[in-house]
Amino acid sequence: MENTGSQLGTFVKAVAFAADKHRNQRRKDADASPYINHPIALANVLANEGGVDDATVLCAAVLHDTIEDTETTADEIRALFGPKVAAVVLEVTDDKSLEKQVRKQRQVEHAPHISTEAKLVKLADKISNVRDILASPPADWSAERKQTYFEWAARVVDGLRGVHPGLESVFDGLYARQAELV
Repeated sequence: MENTGSQLGTFVKAVAFAADKHRNQRRKDADASPYINHPIALANVLANEGGVDDATVLCAAVLHDTIEDTETTADEIRALFGPKVAAVVLEVTDDKSLEKQVRKQRQVEHAPHISTEAKLVKLADKISNVRDILASPPADWSAERKQTYFEWAARVVDGLRGVHPGLESVFDGLYARQAELV
């Protein structure tokens, strides 16, 4: 991705690709909002709250759940968006063949060891998720389940510390609001 024009074009292409791949998916919130709102929210957090303008990071942010939650393959991402974007997406993709608790523990364990780009995507993901839980949580989640999610997200973010103090502060502010969940 050489110049700003081609970077912007690639980013828009990634948004369109993610929108197509997630077109029939909904979020778990009470309104069952369109799933694509989530990847777009990550890019928004990174660009507008974090000042991140790296096209690889922003593309990976909007594509971060495509391999995990759709029929998208790593080869498809690589062919359309290049090896760097594909590598970052793979770093933040959970292995759905593993049990949920194992996947969650792996996120905690791997967070300190992933690339800077993947750490930024992962941090934005946790910010977006805790923000969504505060604003419009899944209807069937108890206060305890929400609290458990917040605590787990904080453990993941602890492994990302140092990548972007400003965004870490945003997460910390949201985490401090967890008392609203009870």
